[in-house]
Amino acid sequence: MNSTIRLDKCLTINYGFSRKEAGTIIRKGRVTVNGSVCKDVALKVSPEDFIEFEGGQLDVVTEKTKRYFMIYKPKGCVCSNDDPQNPIVLSLLEESSGLFCVGRLDLDTEGLLLITDDGAWSHRITSPKKSHPKTYEVWLADDCSADAEKLFAEGVLLRGEKTPTRPAVLKILEPRHVLLTITEGRYHQVKRMFAFTGNRVVGLKRLSVGNITLDKDMQPGEYRKLTPEECAEF
Repeated sequence: MNSTIRLDKCLTINYGFSRKEAGTIIRKGRVTVNGSVCKDVALKVSPEDFIEFEGGQLDVVTEKTKRYFMIYKPKGCVCSNDDPQNPIVLSLLEESSGLFCVGRLDLDTEGLLLITDDGAWSHRITSPKKSHPKTYEVWLADDCSADAEKLFAEGVLLRGEKTPTRPAVLKILEPRHVLLTITEGRYHQVKRMFAFTGNRVVGLKRLSVGNITLDKDMQPGEYRKLTPEECAEF
């Protein structure tokens, strides 16, 4: 069994960076190996090495079987590996070593979150070049405006952005209860889209990413392994 791995791949496994992003980080001297700065992206490291990136220790995962989970992220949890003020999502798993969140959901957002230790798989989901649909259940402070469906289908120019949002699909279930499907992941995008129409999101839950859908009987904080078919979606 191979007991070593390239340093740049170690970063992709731990944080979901692309190999190019990991290489840039290493060459800038932001990674230490056994206490010394290392700028060699191809350095072979093993589980016995002590590797740190911005104060956090990296797990050296070599020939382990990759792991893929869905979790029902509850409100009040953050999608980072460390947070001094709020509980982290990974703390809900029995064994979280080497795992990281695929993308992020806001502190007050709940629903489907994917977790893995496969950086390449994560990158295929989160890369801005991809356009995987993501569906959200949204509760609004006021009745959804009559022209929101048309506006979202055409794309809206959010404050501070240079390009309109990609076409999105809005389905109104009730005046203040809707489903929204988008194919990108801009900062606070769903909230900002409704703010564009003069409305405010008071509840947000992600239901699906691509063809992976949150189990209907799953409760906040529960998780399960993805099936091979679900993993093959990306």
